[in-house]
Amino acid sequence: MDLTDLLQMGAKIFIESNRSGDAGSGLDLQNLVSAFTGLTQGGGSNGIDFGELMSAMNSGGLGDIVSSWLGDGDNAPVSPSQVTNSLGADTISQFASKLGLSNDEAAGGLSDALPAMMDKASSGGSLLDSIGGVSGALNLASKLFGK
Repeated sequence: MDLTDLLQMGAKIFIESNRSGDAGSGLDLQNLVSAFTGLTQGGGSNGIDFGELMSAMNSGGLGDIVSSWLGDGDNAPVSPSQVTNSLGADTISQFASKLGLSNDEAAGGLSDALPAMMDKASSGGSLLDSIGGVSGALNLASKLFGK
């Protein structure tokens, strides 16, 4: 699965999670993919920086949760408030404003989409490529587990 497919999958999950009420009715897939790429400083127009996202989530105390997304087992859930605390209220606010959503709706959608996106990104090594190969993974692991 390439990055475009991954972002589109995440966008679809995000839209599905915001179907209740009117929140998801006006979401455009392309705008959502663009908003996803802006979640990280390193993403820019080139995509989303999963290493940076994982580091932010770990700094927010979610290392065990993120680890479950990278493994072969079930993905541990993450709450909207945990997403907001990890990524920062400003990041969530900017993401939400790009989509015309409330911060709560944006964080709720991200809490559904991010685990699935990271799970798929880690399948088959594409996440390794996005974080700089084996040396990037070792560096990230040292940050995640404090070694």
